[in-house]
Amino acid sequence: MDTITLWQFAVLAAASALVGFSKTAVSGANTISLAVFAAVLPARESTGVLLPILIAGDLIAVLVYRRHAHWPTLLRLFPAVAAGVVAGAVFMLWADDDAVRTSIGAILLLMAGVTLWRRRMPSEPEPEPEPEAEPDPGPASGGGRIKARSYGVLGGFTTMVANAGGPVMSLYLLSAGFRKLGFLGTSAWFFLIVNTSKVPFSVGLGLIDPRSLLLDAALVLFVLPGAHLGRRCVDRINQRLFEQLVIGATVLGGLQLLLR
Repeated sequence: MDTITLWQFAVLAAASALVGFSKTAVSGANTISLAVFAAVLPARESTGVLLPILIAGDLIAVLVYRRHAHWPTLLRLFPAVAAGVVAGAVFMLWADDDAVRTSIGAILLLMAGVTLWRRRMPSEPEPEPEPEAEPDPGPASGGGRIKARSYGVLGGFTTMVANAGGPVMSLYLLSAGFRKLGFLGTSAWFFLIVNTSKVPFSVGLGLIDPRSLLLDAALVLFVLPGAHLGRRCVDRINQRLFEQLVIGATVLGGLQLLLR
């Protein structure tokens, strides 16, 4: 981290701005950011550098969409997510840089595949979002509990190992029937709580230290303009085209990490 060139810093700054954009517009788009961070920095250490930047984006998203969170869904997910985070921390305890790089690349390709699979499934027309009310996805009984636990464990593991829980949670919230505002509000609170809970693990694993925080202090400044742009574009963005670009960039980033 002491030998970052100006060009590398510019790339990391752009990736940090994309974090802000994804938190207020297209959740999961920051898979591109984690691929960039893992390519520019040592893959294992990159997860610790990226985490405070993600938390900054989460704080902004909560300030914007805090009234639209669905807390029963969050409380339903957290126990399974906690188990996934602990499993991810155990993995990071013994994983070296090559193992983390390969894991991040594989997770990115998996998430891209899941997103493509979701896009090919038939969907009903989305109703117009309402400012204050979001539909209750219903009690998580039977298969609902199994689905919540499965997504929760996978989301916790992927967010601890690669900060890549966004696509997993996006898929779960969409399958639960959330509309745009409820989706963004629930996602914002979810990742603020989960990412904050990961900080002690990352510090204990040596992923966050004074040098990484110094780099974060410079990069976090770029999160705010990205978040502002996302807030202005959320109602205007061509979602289909953007998702295609995100998927393509995610696949390229995953392949680059696997073949590096």
